Amino acid sequence: MTTPDRDPDSAELSPAERFAAARARRIEASTSLYAFRDQYEFGLDPFQEEACRALEAGRGVLVAAPTGSGKTVVGEFAVHLALDQGRKCFYTTPIKALSNQKYTDLVKRYGPDKVGLLTGDNSVNGDAPIVVMTTEVLRNMLYASSYTLEGLGYVVMDEVHYLSDRFRGAVWEEVIIHLPPSVTLVSLSATVSNAEEFGDWLGTVRGDTEVVVSEHRPVPLWQHVMAGNRVYDLFTDENHHEVNPDLVRLARETNERSGRAYDRYRKSRGRDENTRARRVWTPSRVDVIEKLDSQGLLPAITFIFSRAGCAAAVQQCLHAGLRLNTNAERAQVRSLVETRTGHIPDEDLRVLGYFEWLEALQRGIAAHHAGMLPTFKEVVEELFVRGLVKAVFATETLALGINMPARSVVLEKLVKWNGETHADLTAGEYTQLTGRAGRRGIDVEGHAVVLWHQGFDPKHLAGLAGTRTYPLRSSFKPSYNMAVNLVGQVGRHRSRELLETSFAQFQADRSVVGIARQVHRNEEGLEGYREAMTCHLGDFEEYGALRRALKDRETRMAREGAAQRRAAAAASLEKLKPGDIIVVPTGKYAGLAVVLDPGLDEGHDGPRPFVLTADRQARRLASIDFPTPVGAVERMRIPRSFNARSAQSRRDLASALRTKAGHIEPSRPRRGRSPAADDPEIARLRAQIRQHPCHGCDDREDHARWAERYYRLQRDTEQLERRMKGRTHTIARTFDRVCAMLTDLGYLAGDTVTDDGRRLARIYAELDLLTAECLREGLWEHLTPAELAACASALVFEARMPDDALAPKLPGGAAKSALADMVRLWGHLEALEERHHLDFLREPDLGFAWTAYSWASGQRLDAVLGESDMPAGDFVRWMKQLVDVLGQIADAAPEGGQVRTTARKAVDAVRRGVVAYSSLA
Repeated sequence: MTTPDRDPDSAELSPAERFAAARARRIEASTSLYAFRDQYEFGLDPFQEEACRALEAGRGVLVAAPTGSGKTVVGEFAVHLALDQGRKCFYTTPIKALSNQKYTDLVKRYGPDKVGLLTGDNSVNGDAPIVVMTTEVLRNMLYASSYTLEGLGYVVMDEVHYLSDRFRGAVWEEVIIHLPPSVTLVSLSATVSNAEEFGDWLGTVRGDTEVVVSEHRPVPLWQHVMAGNRVYDLFTDENHHEVNPDLVRLARETNERSGRAYDRYRKSRGRDENTRARRVWTPSRVDVIEKLDSQGLLPAITFIFSRAGCAAAVQQCLHAGLRLNTNAERAQVRSLVETRTGHIPDEDLRVLGYFEWLEALQRGIAAHHAGMLPTFKEVVEELFVRGLVKAVFATETLALGINMPARSVVLEKLVKWNGETHADLTAGEYTQLTGRAGRRGIDVEGHAVVLWHQGFDPKHLAGLAGTRTYPLRSSFKPSYNMAVNLVGQVGRHRSRELLETSFAQFQADRSVVGIARQVHRNEEGLEGYREAMTCHLGDFEEYGALRRALKDRETRMAREGAAQRRAAAAASLEKLKPGDIIVVPTGKYAGLAVVLDPGLDEGHDGPRPFVLTADRQARRLASIDFPTPVGAVERMRIPRSFNARSAQSRRDLASALRTKAGHIEPSRPRRGRSPAADDPEIARLRAQIRQHPCHGCDDREDHARWAERYYRLQRDTEQLERRMKGRTHTIARTFDRVCAMLTDLGYLAGDTVTDDGRRLARIYAELDLLTAECLREGLWEHLTPAELAACASALVFEARMPDDALAPKLPGGAAKSALADMVRLWGHLEALEERHHLDFLREPDLGFAWTAYSWASGQRLDAVLGESDMPAGDFVRWMKQLVDVLGQIADAAPEGGQVRTTARKAVDAVRRGVVAYSSLA
């Protein structure tokens, strides 16, 4: 009798299976991950589980996942492990706002006793087992060998893809390289296309590292385009491959219409067709918010890429009477705002535009950008997360990791100012911005809306939206401060070795591997070619080199001759005048022609004359039509009534042309004697070739073909070897040049850091070397605190839009002299950098000196802001950076001098009022 198969889902397990299951549950219950899961209302995603298990197993992890996918859960598990093991965890972020936000989150979970915060502005409970900090703070700790590093078990680097940033990215690599080996590193990154490469590098410098990549968005993102009063889907398929044909057709029709408007030579026919075509326009900001509101797509963040544009958008919504909040919500907003801003004096609130800001907030509308007071920005973030602000107009700084997700994200344009020029958004930037759309646990789907604008290309947008990843590229380079710190800790030789382990060198070396492989293949091919061209009469390699030299010489002479002929032809065209009759030597329009317009301003490659040919063709010719010089063979008068667009006018003038010059026979261009015919070098090479033994070989041309292949491959190989040489040891070579310059200046002496060098080691500002030189030269020795603040401001301030037309206002007296001396000293250092092939130090910017002087002298906020014409947020940000550099000056200043005391007094003078308002108050 047979027994039926047991259903594994319904039948009872065997005793052995029950024992195995119970044992697995006991093991699982004993893990830190089991207890950690209970802290969350939702279950962990597979990528979070994988990364957490790797961490608990003692491996470092790199987690690359989309914005909003929950990467920070892995960082929070590292915090949990550190507390379980009685060790410390440092949680680093790229910006202070994100540090403040993470500090608040961790305090809610673990309490204020266990969590600290260290940024340039705040120092709270720095000895706690969990400390949130900016990445620069950790870098400075490592170089100073801070006692705070004792017991450190884990470091979480949030937004680690920031190491691509060309201004600050090097700090991330410094931290990764210099962290003690006992520290487990948790790297959290946006989705990058070379995560495995970055993970391989982490493995070489940090040991066993698990790479966990997830491209799954927990909340699906839908892409749209808003044109006029209609919202179009960008894609028509679920896989986001097929671009909406309605959008493509709309773009084509609109671009054709705009093209006709600027086409001077197109006739006006077809006007009726254009007026019947669909009319499309860029919707106003108010229209966009109302449309999103009507379709249930709020809250929304609109990225404008301009602070003035963000402020203007809020004003437009207010003037339009837009209200997104109920009366009950208005009351909640007012209560929260008054609580958060209660520590700011009333006279400052008036200066800061508080009442207009509050009115917009009560309506559910706000701006968010770096020009706002930090307290105001944080209130906007809190209200938005609570659903009490429904529409935020923001610059791209909001996308840098701040936890502020929305249901929809709107992009007004696909172009932004990058600090130097207006540039198209990259796929990575587009992904980062639109990643804010879709709130996990709240929204079923997120929405990205791009507004229609002039020249809009749906296929370009589809390319941005379809590229989910972008490569991580290192921006690492040695600095003066880094050099003295490294040499002081491990010596010059070991420092070179450490820098060779940077991600920048790792990427360069990887590219060299492929080149080296190709060089090896080429060398094998060269050996084969060398055998094939062997001649029994003599050295065919030598004979082939003579033939190659002759060919190169003849080519160069021919090129020079052609360039001379082109120059002569261009010069002849510049002499033409309207009415000149010429003979076009070659091309489609060869023959007689009359010049209508010499076209001196039409082309970058020389004049482009507009002519009428004898067969009634009116055309603008190019330099290619004149391989030889041309001159007027006759002249004729062009009637004032002549119109090139009129067939009758062309016919009449062409007839007159034939009558006037039809008897002239077009002469064939005569070539002069070639310069090569009289070149002594060519004559010498030809004689050597004729005298060479291989010249008489019966298989000479067969050998020569192999020789030609040999030299072509040899040239390619030499180019590859030059590329290899340029990419290997690039970081170490730069470090050597930095050390050479520091040695010349007396900051280094071999492997020894001098007293001046130890002062430089305590200065982390961008203009580190200039600061150290100012201290050494004693430029600030007899300044007042306000005057020192003015001078130090030139080390940190950089105008957003440099304006050379107006000289900045400067304080007088000793401060003015010291600022002039600083610029002179910078000029000396710049010349020294040029000799050492370095380019690190920018010119000190004096544009903030008067503002810093006024504020440090005790001036009121309204007077200082009114005179500086600077947004409050920018003022506070620069002042906080000034406080930071003044603190570094105080630490680095020589003992016994006045600068140390003056710098500390300057810190107190600057850190008052609106600058002292702590976001954590």
